Amino acid sequence: MVAIDLRRLPRHVAIIMDGNGRWAQLRGQPRPLGHKQGSESVRQVVRASRRLGIGALTLYAFSEQNWTRPLGEVDALMELLRDFLLSERDEMVRNGIRLEAIGRIERLPSGVASVLREVGEATAAGRDMVLTLALSYGGREEIADAAREIARRVESGALGAGEVNEELFETFLPSMRSGPVDLLIRTGGEIRISNFLLWAAAYAELYFAERLWPEYAVEDLYEAIAAFQARDRRFGRVSSADASEHAEPVRP
Repeated sequence: MVAIDLRRLPRHVAIIMDGNGRWAQLRGQPRPLGHKQGSESVRQVVRASRRLGIGALTLYAFSEQNWTRPLGEVDALMELLRDFLLSERDEMVRNGIRLEAIGRIERLPSGVASVLREVGEATAAGRDMVLTLALSYGGREEIADAAREIARRVESGALGAGEVNEELFETFLPSMRSGPVDLLIRTGGEIRISNFLLWAAAYAELYFAERLWPEYAVEDLYEAIAAFQARDRRFGRVSSADASEHAEPVRP
């Protein structure tokens, strides 16, 4: 059993849920079966995060680049997403989980988008945890969309160019509604962030797990949190130990 300190939890955890297709292929099964199995890992991780008291959980469910996958796999993913939302709606309401979505949602099939909107409205009063699904999402695309909207407002005179700074820019990024990412987890053994939350994860602690997402369990989440708690988050500053070692003596 992994021991974690409940007083020092990451406030915002983000997960790249990688390895569904490989999990199925290793078993001689079609890739959509891996995504179906992976949806059970989503349920377990969401429930565990809520029990721990993590304030925000963002899951990379479907990237903007995923539209290039075979049509059958995309259709299966969309159907799984719709089924997941419908099956988890009541539990999210009971547990105070508010569902949000980021990405180019307008690209989703109408049947999925309508269910996403309905579940979002049903859970809007949730205050215990924010569950954000990144759908048709890309970090570069999100930043480009924000820059385009800011440019439009400057051009129209609604915003002055001198007013644009980091704080204002963040207000145009939907992913920043949950605040900066503290811990970013990627499963599946790959060591990259794949265009995910590029702004919000600027100072995130990165944790890469070998386990494929359909095999990912609550204990794996605990291990990632324990690793996060063992790190010294400096945000560009020197560590407290280094600071004391090199401190100048105080002159009378």
